[in-house]
Amino acid sequence: MARLKLQLPDLLLFTTKIPVRISDINYGNHVGNDSFISIIHEARVQWLKQNEFTELSVDGKGLIMADLQVEFKKEVFYADIITIRIFASDVSAVSFDLYYQLSVERKGEPLDVAIAKTGMVCFDYQLKKISGIPDGLKNILNKAALQQ
Repeated sequence: MARLKLQLPDLLLFTTKIPVRISDINYGNHVGNDSFISIIHEARVQWLKQNEFTELSVDGKGLIMADLQVEFKKEVFYADIITIRIFASDVSAVSFDLYYQLSVERKGEPLDVAIAKTGMVCFDYQLKKISGIPDGLKNILNKAALQQ
């Protein structure tokens, strides 16, 4: 069976740390797949908040997740602190991809535990249709690209 292999882009946008909660743990005594998705969602919301946006209000438009891919690498346990680095790529007129590198520290060294990608589409919730990326978000993505 072919395995998913995600390649992180160069455009780093944001870094945050999120502690693993007891409610993130499944019957295998490690973070469940669904919790990984919640953790990357939280990281994305923090990135948006840092830029004074929400998923429903990015300069008057919203964001919709069009696709999601996750490559699980290692187990994560209760009380681990996950460092999430968010990257961007494939910016078009109406969409962009966000990549998430999740790592924890083990024996003093960072250990990648998952890589994920979400395809984000800008959406006008009032008109119920896809819209262009608002200028404020374009500026953030372009500014980050120029710093690379």
